[in-house]
Order: sequence, then C-alpha cells, then structure tokens
Amino acid sequence: MSHNYDLLIVGGGLTGNCLALALQQSGLTIAIVEASHREQVVNSPAGERALALAAGTVEVLKNLGIWAGLDAIATPIEHIHVSDQGHFGKTRLSAKKEGVAALGYVITARALETHLLNLLADSNVTHYCPAHITDLVSQANEVKATLKHATETLSLSAKLAVGADGGQSSVRDLLSIGQSKIDYQQTALVTTVTTEISHQYTAYERFTASGPLALLPIAVNQCSVVWTRTHQQAQTLMQGSEEEFITALQHCFGYRLGVLQLSAPIRAFPLSLIRADQLTAGRTVIIGNAAHQLHPVAGQGFNLGLRDVMQLADYLTVLAQHGKDIGKADYLTAYAHARRQDHNKIIHFTDSLVKLFSSDNLPLSFVRNCGLTLLDHQPYMKSQLARHAMGWVND
Repeated sequence: MSHNYDLLIVGGGLTGNCLALALQQSGLTIAIVEASHREQVVNSPAGERALALAAGTVEVLKNLGIWAGLDAIATPIEHIHVSDQGHFGKTRLSAKKEGVAALGYVITARALETHLLNLLADSNVTHYCPAHITDLVSQANEVKATLKHATETLSLSAKLAVGADGGQSSVRDLLSIGQSKIDYQQTALVTTVTTEISHQYTAYERFTASGPLALLPIAVNQCSVVWTRTHQQAQTLMQGSEEEFITALQHCFGYRLGVLQLSAPIRAFPLSLIRADQLTAGRTVIIGNAAHQLHPVAGQGFNLGLRDVMQLADYLTVLAQHGKDIGKADYLTAYAHARRQDHNKIIHFTDSLVKLFSSDNLPLSFVRNCGLTLLDHQPYMKSQLARHAMGWVND
C-alpha cells in the first residue's frame, strides 16, 4: 500500500514532534514515523532526564503555542552559580540583573514529550507508530520510504523527508552520511537528589578535573544531577553503594544545599562530540541529535535542535506559500548553509568549555580561575555570558 505526503518526519521525539507542530499552519500534508509506542516513550527511564530550556527556547515554544500548560510545571532558573572545585574562581549570573523573569527553565523530558503528544493528537498529522523505516531512496521528484508498520510493509512518498530520529539515526545510516567524533573519555552520571536547603531557583555548575558537575532545580528542594567523571571513576561509583555515591557527590559539590539524598536511580551515559558530515542528502535533511550530539556541559543540545526545527519550519512555510518544491536541492543547501554558523558557534563553545575546565593543569587552572573572578566583576561580560546561556547567541 502506498501513501503520499508533502513531508515525512522520521522520529516522533521532541525534535520531530516540534517540527510537525511548527508546520501546522503551513498547508503541508505531514506524516510522522515513530518506532516506539506512546506508552514506551512516556514510561521510558530516559524521560526522567531534566532539560535545561534556554529563555530563547521558551520564547520559541510560546510562539508555537506549546509552552501554555508547561509553565506551571517547569522550574525557573533565576540564578546561575559557576565555580571551580578547590579553587577561588567563581561567577554568578542573575535573571533580575538581566531584566528577565528567568535565565531559563528546567523540565523533565517526560513532561515535555507527553505535552507534545497530546497536542499532536488533536492535529491533522498522520502517525505511523510503532513503525520503523527500512529503506529510503531519493528520486527526481520525490523521496520513497519503505517501513514496517505492525505486520504490514508500507511504501510512503514525500517531497521531503526529515531525519529527526536521534543519535542512532536510521535515516543517517540509510543515507550513508558519515560522522566526525571526539570521544571525551568521560561518562555522565545522571540522577535526582533531594536537598536539605532550598535551591532558591539556582542552577549550579561546578568544574572539576574530571569534568563538570551540574545541579539543576526541578522541584521544591530537588535538583537534577549531571555529574561528569572519567570512565573508571564512573564505573567505580556505579558499582558502589548509594551511600558511597552520595558521599562522593557531597565531597565534590559541598554543603551549599545542605545534606543531599538520592531520590532517583543513577544512570550512566558515555560522552562524545558527534557531528554529521553533512545535513542533507538527496531529498532528505537531518536535524537535532541526528545531526549533532553535544557534551552536556552547557546544556545546549535540545536548544540547538529546536533552532534547527524553527529555521527549517520557516524555510518550508515560505516555500509552501509560494508553491515551491520543498525538497529541491537548492533550498536544502541554503538551509544547511544557514545552520552552519549556529552549529559551529555552539559546538566550539561547548567543546572549549570541556577542554578548558576538565583539566588539573596548574597554569591552566590559574588562568581559568582568574577568568571566572574577572568575569564576576565585569557586568558587561557577565551580561554577554547570560545572553549566551539564554540562547540569544545571534543577537
């Protein structure tokens, strides 16, 4: 059986669903192919991870009509406290001093995923779920996809296909798009802690010789923890008891929030910088984690992916309004070129932070601590850093 659409989105996660919602008024016929049942997505342990949404990202979600209903369950970041373990350097950012309500917000992936699925349930987007794509071929005037849907094999065609299917992208693999990879030799340990002292809506970033430690406010007296360790350190902590983990975490972070207690399982994720060699191939474009995977040090992964979504949605809406072929190579090349500067800037910024702050080299430690201290006393420089944290990198 064959089905024809204007746009085929492979991947019904955060990025793919946001793209479909951004194009609701475009007049394009849209289908989403998602490998997991809704129940699997909503109940996945990955849904417990906290997303740090930059203020600029929240503005985008507001413009899309997505933020309504999320503001009541998202936790604002009113302050950011950056420090270097065992050294004097620190800097502090304040939403009040920047004249904004919040520098960003923290929300669980599950809350955002559930909200997006509910919004899409009332849209005219066609869903194939659970289904997985097995073949993808670009032709002169359309792209043809073969997928397994329940017990059926279906053929879909579209003017354009978008790979929004994450780091293990089947679209990227089917198109033989290569990747460059930097293995940071680090593992992120992710969990949630209850704090004895209120976080006062403060996000903490503490740099250590083994990698950064972030505590993000997510509820009253609760913080999401993203703790970067070497592979060996992470393995030792995962194999030890909860008491040993908390003792080590407390030693690394200190007692600024009082005694910490675990309130969620600990999960481990190896860290790399991965970037696709190209964003387009034939009548297909890849976005979000299918195109780039970042170190969590600056919390920019989803924020960068959402900017992919919005720029692509803007391109496609204008093309549709003028009756243009949305899958034409010239248009896709223009999109890829337009995204390059933002990708380069964020990837370089994130990679530089990892290299600068994941080192116990004494001269480098001295320089970075002097830099943090100087930054803390330079309002203009702090404001520029705050704007970067808020996602306003192109202003």
